Amino acid sequence: MATRIEHRATFAHDVADVYDAQTGERALRARLEQIGGAHAELRGHEVTEHGARYTLIQGIAADKLPSLVRNLHSGDLIVRREHVWTVLGDRRTGTITVGVSDVPGRITADVELSSNAEGCVQTTRGEVAVRIPLIGGRIESFVADQVTRLLELEAHFTTQWLAH
Repeated sequence: MATRIEHRATFAHDVADVYDAQTGERALRARLEQIGGAHAELRGHEVTEHGARYTLIQGIAADKLPSLVRNLHSGDLIVRREHVWTVLGDRRTGTITVGVSDVPGRITADVELSSNAEGCVQTTRGEVAVRIPLIGGRIESFVADQVTRLLELEAHFTTQWLAH
């Protein structure tokens, strides 16, 4: 059974500006530098008029992991996030697929940027599934909490980026 993730962020800017702040190479590199953790890297970045595609590599230091995870994996965890965005008129939709080194499972999410009265809203819905008998659910809960915190940090970064 998977653990659900839902996150909503509002921005005082229009969809196109927020999309650019979340897919532009300069913005992504700055975001990784600020909150990407160890081993942070941008790979395969491509933006066209139809959408964007890129991969973010991020690290989670071993000392930041709960003992349950450290018992299964020694050293830092490497997180690989593949993002694919599609431009649909004034909306932007995307999918995110995440793999974590040496952890049997997956994180997937759908994301949408849409206009609202104040600017735009980003809605992210996904799930974490860890296929480890007996303890997978506890790891899923930890990962879902960490993903939600990361989404909050990234939304805050985007707000700051747009303010400059």
